[in-house]
Amino acid sequence: MNLSRHTFLRLATAAAVAPALPRIAAAQTYPSRPVRIVVGLPAGGGADLVARLVGQALAQRFGQQFVVEDRPGAGASIATEVVVKAAADGYTLLLAMPANTVNATLQTNLNFDFIRDIAPVAMICALPFVLLANPSIPAQSVAELIADAKAHPGTINYGSRGNGTLTHVVAELFKMMAGIDIVHVPYRGDYLPDLLGGRLQVAFFALADSSDYIRSGKLRALAVTSANRLADFPDVPAMAEFLPGYEASGWLGVGAPKGTPAAVVEALHDRINAAVADPDVTARLAALGFQPTPMSIAEFTQFIAADTDKWAKVIRAAGIQME
Repeated sequence: MNLSRHTFLRLATAAAVAPALPRIAAAQTYPSRPVRIVVGLPAGGGADLVARLVGQALAQRFGQQFVVEDRPGAGASIATEVVVKAAADGYTLLLAMPANTVNATLQTNLNFDFIRDIAPVAMICALPFVLLANPSIPAQSVAELIADAKAHPGTINYGSRGNGTLTHVVAELFKMMAGIDIVHVPYRGDYLPDLLGGRLQVAFFALADSSDYIRSGKLRALAVTSANRLADFPDVPAMAEFLPGYEASGWLGVGAPKGTPAAVVEALHDRINAAVADPDVTARLAALGFQPTPMSIAEFTQFIAADTDKWAKVIRAAGIQME
């Protein structure tokens, strides 16, 4: 059978478009059932609360339920694997966090590759940390702390929530960039009491968890880890003022299984950004200590790659291993 050129092109175009039609239709009707947001940390914590806040905002915008499912364990890797193995249809989402970019190097037995297997959807917010000092130590600034540490290597202790946690790698990045030797004391729980009691000299904490101690003078804030000073503490310098290029805030975002239809990812991205820009959501995030940090999908993708690379270098240089 001979086909005219016009008929051939029409049939070829139809054949190329046909496989995409179910995906387009699915995106247009998304979501038609409840969506779950899987969180790798326990219920009641900051990550869980942010996921619920964003889930409520998405439910209002999509007219469908967004249900938070807490799956703590293995430094958020259990939750991540649940999402990686889920259908790539937009009905299972991950609350992504720094543990994912740290674990890419720290955990050598993962059954997935975070960058390869999770599609970035949207950045939600950042969580600044602050370098705190017990008032008993003489250092009044980061510069003085660095000078003291160089003059007396191995005599200053700092605490963290354990090997490979964000509070650990943030401090190790500081050590590397400052060229100092301070001693890591890992904890399995809260190390704030020992900092208040002077058994630890310094430590990095989420600013939201320590602001009252700073204002009361029980702890001395030497620097925030955000790229710039913060409006709530304008007199506390950014670490980058002493160590140019230093930035190490926590963050939360949303990811989906790789292969999720682009139209679904874009719909989620647009509505998450709209939710984060809502004054009520912004205020509630601020009350939890988080700063809204909207990004394009491309920017979020680049951010994850850079964060993964940054922590890989720190973990390898410091020889950090799982406990």
